[in-house]
Amino acid sequence: MSEEIESSIIPSEAQEEEVVPTRDMSKYKDKLRALHKKREESRKINHEHVVEEDRLKKLPKNFVQKRQRQEWELEELEGKKVAEESGVDYDRVKSLHMQADIAEKLEAAKRRKKNPDTGFANYEAMSMRQYERLTNGIKPDMESYEQMKQVVGDDQFYPGVNTMIQGSHYPTKTALDKLSGDVHTQMKKRDQYHRRRMFDPDAPIDYINERNRKFNRKLERFYGPYTDDIKGDIERGTAI
Repeated sequence: MSEEIESSIIPSEAQEEEVVPTRDMSKYKDKLRALHKKREESRKINHEHVVEEDRLKKLPKNFVQKRQRQEWELEELEGKKVAEESGVDYDRVKSLHMQADIAEKLEAAKRRKKNPDTGFANYEAMSMRQYERLTNGIKPDMESYEQMKQVVGDDQFYPGVNTMIQGSHYPTKTALDKLSGDVHTQMKKRDQYHRRRMFDPDAPIDYINERNRKFNRKLERFYGPYTDDIKGDIERGTAI
């Protein structure tokens, strides 16, 4: 009886040999399970990368650059808003955190952008610059917009094919003053751009009025190199 109890408590060598392989197999199974898990994770990550790469290929050109520029513009707006609330100059604060040469280049680029009119190139470019300048100066006034809507009514404000709109618009004094000021600004700039050249008192007077002076100047520009000798002979009286 004591031998049976002892044998049940103390395992035999055969039982130990059976237990050891079972422990080793469970360890291998855990490793295999971990490898399977890593393989599934790698497969999932690889699939996500493939999908992302395919999505980027289908995007329009320069999409990443455009998005980065939009993010930069958003940061600029937020920085300007914070600076305005704090009562400081945003450009000055921004310049303090960059190199001096870079700040000078940015300032020069800003000046060129502010005044892109480098002179007359052709009438098409001139008209385009004027159009962009006028459209950039338009700032919608939503308060006046709503007031005008209440004054004229929805039927006149949103006209249809049967709506008479003649005389239904009532511009405010502010709008008229703005239009007048804009017209005077254009006239002043036009006069400055087409300013008269300084008069040369030593230049020969070969014209009878302003129109004839301009005509003679055009003739001189186009035919001067070919008529200098003839003109000199006529003035000296040696022409044949």
